Amino acid sequence: MMKVEVWSDIMCPFCYIGKKNYEKALSQFAGATDIEIEWKSFQLDPEIPAEESYPSEKEYLAERKGLSAAQVTAMLKSVTATAAEAGVKMDFDRVIVANTMNAHRLLHFAGEKGLANDLKERLFRAHFTDGLDVGDKQTLSDLAVEVGLDREESRAVLAGDEYAYAVAQDIQEAGNIGVRGVPFFVFNRKYAVSGAQPVEGFLQTLEKAHAEWKETQPKPSFEIIEGPSCSPETGCD
Repeated sequence: MMKVEVWSDIMCPFCYIGKKNYEKALSQFAGATDIEIEWKSFQLDPEIPAEESYPSEKEYLAERKGLSAAQVTAMLKSVTATAAEAGVKMDFDRVIVANTMNAHRLLHFAGEKGLANDLKERLFRAHFTDGLDVGDKQTLSDLAVEVGLDREESRAVLAGDEYAYAVAQDIQEAGNIGVRGVPFFVFNRKYAVSGAQPVEGFLQTLEKAHAEWKETQPKPSFEIIEGPSCSPETGCD
């Protein structure tokens, strides 16, 4: 399988938009069954206290980023419009800003169960659309169950510090390869796409990376002797 690694954070609106655009590109890509996605952790603001949250995105941006009310309003209006173009509903009046460490730890757990992509989608929707606190452990365990994870196993992960090292490794690796912002997509460890690119941009990169990846795959070692056969392209001859 050709791997696509994605560094992102749940509180990043362009990460959600980028995910949607990438998935649209993948749905149009002939080699989609050869692609494996791996979600990597990144924290835009690890300094948010773990047990606290901001009940307002506007309040958070004004206080933590030093933006004026007018700047915040203009920014969120623009992001909401961009999200709508990608088919994503974002309701910033409901967004609760929280530390995302526990959510990232849970994503690593979900990855071991083959459910990281499902949980990532649910976390984005919970944060940007449903107005849920993705820093709250009870909320996280509820979301985990929704995507098919075991509640007690999820609670056990959230109760301790399991996968915290894996999250830290992802963040360190991001620094090592020059990630300065998210989303950041890496295709087959050869091509990188930074930001929420349009569908066409993702599709072009998928096609280029996949073509080169296929060239490196082992070819059949046996000799093929042709005879009458049927194929989807030519029928039977």
